[in-house]
Amino acid sequence: MGLVNKIMEIMMRSRMNAIEDSIKNPVGTQERVLFDNIKKAKHTIYGREFGFNEATTIQKFQNQVPAVHYEDFEPYIELARKGEKDVTWNGKIKWFAKSSGTTNAKSKFIPISNESLEDCHYAAGKTMFALYLNANPETEIFINKNLRIGGSSELFQKYETRFGDLSAILIDNLPFYAEMKNIPNREISLMSDWAQKMDAIINATKNESVGSLTGVPSWMLVVLNKMLTDTGKSNVHELWPNLEVFFHGGISFTPYAENYNLITGKKINYFELYNASEGFFGIQDQLNEKDMLLLLDNGIFYEFVPMEEFGSENTRYLTIGEVEVGKNYAMVITTNGGLWRYIIGDTVKFTSTNPHRIVVTGRTKHHINVFGEELMIDNAEAALKRACDKTNAIVSEYSAGPVFMQGKEKGAHEWIIEFDREPTNFEEFVDFLDKSLQEINSDYEAKRYNNMTLNRPIVHQAKPKLFIEWMASRGKLGGQNKVPRLSNTREFIEPLIALNQTNF
Repeated sequence: MGLVNKIMEIMMRSRMNAIEDSIKNPVGTQERVLFDNIKKAKHTIYGREFGFNEATTIQKFQNQVPAVHYEDFEPYIELARKGEKDVTWNGKIKWFAKSSGTTNAKSKFIPISNESLEDCHYAAGKTMFALYLNANPETEIFINKNLRIGGSSELFQKYETRFGDLSAILIDNLPFYAEMKNIPNREISLMSDWAQKMDAIINATKNESVGSLTGVPSWMLVVLNKMLTDTGKSNVHELWPNLEVFFHGGISFTPYAENYNLITGKKINYFELYNASEGFFGIQDQLNEKDMLLLLDNGIFYEFVPMEEFGSENTRYLTIGEVEVGKNYAMVITTNGGLWRYIIGDTVKFTSTNPHRIVVTGRTKHHINVFGEELMIDNAEAALKRACDKTNAIVSEYSAGPVFMQGKEKGAHEWIIEFDREPTNFEEFVDFLDKSLQEINSDYEAKRYNNMTLNRPIVHQAKPKLFIEWMASRGKLGGQNKVPRLSNTREFIEPLIALNQTNF
């Protein structure tokens, strides 16, 4: 075992050196990344239109290149999808990651260049293992297999390019030596039917020696629960004694933590990842701390908008040297996939600036701020955890939206919550949730004072498997598909409540 880790340590040393260099010089690293990207794209259609040749400083770059949402950028992406070269990135883009998000039914197609594939996504995979080895030198994962759960998606051809779930693109292009350590195989991983895929995964992995898991917490939990049911094992440790870590990303792990504690059978490590179709942004680098190291040398240049200024006329776009600990920022990215000052829609908070570590606090669209309460996802999940602790409950899924004021009626928040273990007293759970939200969020507290603006939350208990049934009805099972947690509209809460009322 020591020899295996020694070999891996030697292989990972160059990656750790690069990480340590970026930590020592964050501003210089980010400047290099930006101007490397500009150099690659200055002769593209986008580069000529926005004067990349003249963008010799970060300030000039920000003055000349607009910050954009997907809808603004879409015409260029469509041009590249039709096979046009040199649109927003040098050369021809062969792959596009299809991502519908959770607030818009319209699909998004995120360009994946050779550079973003190799120097962002795959490089981050190496970084993940390097950071884990650095934090846990006695690890044994390198002598065992890694169970990956990707999207239920195949790759499709249109025009002269291919598109599909990001995980399908990554698996389809993975080098053979990396593929050897991953299970299930490529064929199973790329199956499009989720139910058939789960059966195939279970048959292919139940007799393997699995040391690590990689995937989205919600879908991994579905697979593991079915694995235990089909094999008759009482816990995951009984099935895989060598399992030691779950590398997870895509959604918050907080609502699922207790579920995993119940089925693992022994303590394992949980290592958080911050990855998306647009890029791989952060990786947990300490075993007992859940904040993530922001990857500054991964082909991505970052800007940060203070959330109180987001969407205003006087928006500031701060660079890595200007951010502060404890503030909520909307993240803007420029990538080696050809995205330029792209407003990704995520919000983050820095827990440290030496090194730069972050937590994801939510989405610019995934919060409730109808009444000035500014309820973010991290507020909601912290409050849910407190309510669960008080009433011995376990939440598996949830979603919430506003109840708008009508006439003299006050507003409210309406929740639908699916439990793995129901609270000892449901009404007490609701009271604890409401009280915890007030303690965590002073804006919410002010609106709840004497029911001035907001009434007590309306909470519905979901029937078992409601969210899986709803996601299936929308064709969004598996992979990076996510349940919409918070919304400023009723577009999610209403159909969930309606579906919940059938056969309940």
